[in-house]
Amino acid sequence: MRYQNHLTLPNDVQEVPQLNAFVDEVCETAGLDMSTTMKINLAIEEAVVNVMNYAYPNGKGDVDIDAQINDEHLKFVISDSGTPFDPTVKAEVDTTLSAEQRSIGGLGIHLIRQIMDTINYERVDNKNLLTLSKNITKK
Repeated sequence: MRYQNHLTLPNDVQEVPQLNAFVDEVCETAGLDMSTTMKINLAIEEAVVNVMNYAYPNGKGDVDIDAQINDEHLKFVISDSGTPFDPTVKAEVDTTLSAEQRSIGGLGIHLIRQIMDTINYERVDNKNLLTLSKNITKK
């Protein structure tokens, strides 16, 4: 493990700028270019905002984001103790349909799938654990 960092945010979308700064710092430490950093920031923000919007029906709760970098991967683990939800079982969005023909929702998960190399979900000790990884192996 070359690097690891942790951020805990309250369940409040007003905290997203703090999340963005955290992801920027992690990506910079990993040596990623600005374009890749922006894409990863978008994917992580989408996942965290989904937790903030849906995991805690009563409004109270935290979202934990752990970042790890090794020589091959950049990994973010997003965890919450909210309502169980596995985004990996959501059907792929049919992007060939027009916006009017598609059902609402699912584009955020589609976006995350397009940006990240691996997505894994587990429910452990009454917590949702969503692991998003990006390969960073230097060629």
